[in-house]
Amino acid sequence: MKKRPYRNGEIWDFEAEMGVREKREQQVILGLDGGTTNTVCVCMSFNNNIGWDGPLPDPPPIIARAVAGCSNHNSVGETAARETLEKVMADALSKSGSTRSAVQAVCLAVSGVNHPTDQYRILGWLREIFPSHVRLFVENDAVAALACGTMGKLHGCVLIAGTGTIAYGYTEDGREARAAGAGPVLGDWGSGYGIAAQALTAVVRAHDGRGPHTKLSGSILHALNLSSPDELIGWTYADPSWARIAALVPYVVSCAEEGDQVAISILLEAVQELASSVKAVVRRLQLCGEDGKDHFPLVMVGGVLEANKRWDISKEVVNCISKDFPGALPIHPQVEPAIGAALLAWNVLIRQSQNETLTI
Repeated sequence: MKKRPYRNGEIWDFEAEMGVREKREQQVILGLDGGTTNTVCVCMSFNNNIGWDGPLPDPPPIIARAVAGCSNHNSVGETAARETLEKVMADALSKSGSTRSAVQAVCLAVSGVNHPTDQYRILGWLREIFPSHVRLFVENDAVAALACGTMGKLHGCVLIAGTGTIAYGYTEDGREARAAGAGPVLGDWGSGYGIAAQALTAVVRAHDGRGPHTKLSGSILHALNLSSPDELIGWTYADPSWARIAALVPYVVSCAEEGDQVAISILLEAVQELASSVKAVVRRLQLCGEDGKDHFPLVMVGGVLEANKRWDISKEVVNCISKDFPGALPIHPQVEPAIGAALLAWNVLIRQSQNETLTI
């Protein structure tokens, strides 16, 4: 297998780094979740003697975990994204004591995979670095987020609300749909970036007299160690990172909890936007059934949806959705999306193993 550089002239060659392992080494699956902020890769031990009709292991047999930076090619460029993905996989395999020959499947779920051409391009370079027997899957990161709440089963709807936001749905017969997820310029309203950007705008408007007074001014300026709203302009444009802006969300929530009406209005608008994304997906896929009352899993993922003190955005979003679709069953996953990606690959391999057994 050809050696390939991944960063600063270093060589990604597991056998050279770890020594050639014996062929009886344990089989593994790599699951990757790549978002706008960071990329996580887990290495899961795979036992193909487990039958498809039996339950998936709980907890999943994770033997290694590695973290790297952003792997969204729309944010950092294709070369940097590829370097990040290669490095994080190399790190996870190194920590697990495994080599590429032990890998049975790789499920790579990253933000920025929005079109079949994205999938084909990434599949192409994955095939360059893994043996031919390895099953390869490339998906948007929303797919892994859904799977982490359903233990690898693609059915239901997932709402991701972190730095960015997307609603993604999948039916048992393979139909899929999405809403939002187009990035901040094209309107990922309700995301961490969207909430924080509105808060910064509110501070500037209050300062120049176009908007009402708000506690956001003092809270955000103190957090950023700035003395005047005028300084926000330089701070905001000094670094284009979306995550840097989104990190201000906790201050918006705190001000809302203190009764600030501007902050409350921003969060209420975010709730409506997030709920409308889910509703659009549910309607398109008829996840709720023809009468609108069927049950379906609604997986909630992302920092914006983590439980807060008195102002619980996740709870408000669910309440808004349930008014139209009472069958929504909210799930807050107990495992991270990278594990969901690994479980997706696990399910495919188990099905493949079962089919081969039936045909013998």
